[in-house]
Amino acid sequence: MPPIVRFAPSPTGYLHIGGARTALFNWLYAKHTGGKFLLRVEDTDRERSTPESVQTILDGMLWLGLDWDNKDYGDRHYYSQFAERERHAEVARQMVANGTAYYCYATPAELDAMRAEQKAKGLPQRYDGRWRDRSAADAPAGVKPVIRLKAPQTGETTVHDQVMGTITVPNSQLDDMVLLRGDGTPTYMHAVVVDDHDMGITHVIRGDDHMTNTFRQVQIYRAMGWEIPAFAHLPMILGPDGAKLSKRHGAPAVSDYRDRGYLPEAIRNYLLRLCWAHGDDEIISTEQAIEWFDFGGIGKSPARFDFAKLGSVNAHYIKQADDRRLAELAEPFIARTLGKPLTLAQMDLLTRAMPDLKPRAQTLVEIAEMAVFYFHDGALPMDDKAAKLLTPEAKQHLAVLAERMTGLPDFTAEAVENLFRSYAEEKGLKLGGVAQPLRAALTGSTVSPPIFGVAALLGKEESLRRIKGIVG
Repeated sequence: MPPIVRFAPSPTGYLHIGGARTALFNWLYAKHTGGKFLLRVEDTDRERSTPESVQTILDGMLWLGLDWDNKDYGDRHYYSQFAERERHAEVARQMVANGTAYYCYATPAELDAMRAEQKAKGLPQRYDGRWRDRSAADAPAGVKPVIRLKAPQTGETTVHDQVMGTITVPNSQLDDMVLLRGDGTPTYMHAVVVDDHDMGITHVIRGDDHMTNTFRQVQIYRAMGWEIPAFAHLPMILGPDGAKLSKRHGAPAVSDYRDRGYLPEAIRNYLLRLCWAHGDDEIISTEQAIEWFDFGGIGKSPARFDFAKLGSVNAHYIKQADDRRLAELAEPFIARTLGKPLTLAQMDLLTRAMPDLKPRAQTLVEIAEMAVFYFHDGALPMDDKAAKLLTPEAKQHLAVLAERMTGLPDFTAEAVENLFRSYAEEKGLKLGGVAQPLRAALTGSTVSPPIFGVAALLGKEESLRRIKGIVG
């Protein structure tokens, strides 16, 4: 059968960039093998799980272009762990019935005393199995029992990981973990196994911080006689300083990258290269990634997040992007500065300006910053360097040039440039002596796209309005 994989985030906040990489690798494996990619929200923590957090995760997935195959699952459009809590409890009771789990009536005070004694003796702090072979007839009154796994006490548990290789742990290091709490709610460890089994998951691809959990979960599979999925644990993503990637590194959430003007295809490409490689290829399209992706390309060592490299990758995709699409993506950033949305005519101007803007930008934010001058219909903000260019002499030149521009029959970039070149030669000036003041007058800056193209895009009427606003 084709593989079935899943991404199973907890909706207790935003979609972390590390979670996004996990989702991407699952999605790519499903696409590569012709399998299914399912989404499960692990929402059993009812105090921290919120509808807003769920929606944030869904929005992040959709922005990244990672569509899941159970999108039409009920009214929720995803598999909810909390909704299956009765099923989790049913399986735990079934394990008691078949002798692979048992009721434990130890009180919190007893367990605290047990751990304190183990700590004092320098022993590992784990459950000592005191109710493993006792009868409920010995139970103290009023104690609601938990259900614990009757884990094997001898031998070993081995995991053949698709990335990390074969890893073995002595069963003496694994205690009888709780499957079902005294209030009837399942533990994470138990719910995950039941969900993965019921969803038909064949490959569990997740971060290597779950490796310890895997040995315990394998024991639950064996206790139920269920087929164990293949496991692939992904190395951690570190910050530029080598510490675990976190808020202090600047952008932990997928939404942060969207709001900073990165393209989803660039994020996909960059995340793919964190611990996965295909030769020396750096720019890898989504189509290539689907064709090439396999576990053999995943390394074992952690990857460091490099914001400079991400910027370079994003710049590549901006250069390749459709001009109209870029205009639509950049518009909200421009509108935020202007305090109002762009009109249809302004959107057309922005689209036509994009060939000059996008080679100079790494993000949509940078495009917006470079483009906003096109849309000021009042006094143009002027930076200090630009203002210094507008000397009395420069204003005199612009005044004469404005009169000559009025008579241009075709207001093209080439026509404006030829006019300015002729005038500079006439006055014995370098072209920059008149082009730079024009740049200051039209853009309010000393840096912009090619200035004669800017004039053509603004049009004769707007260009003259701006120049006359400077020269009086």
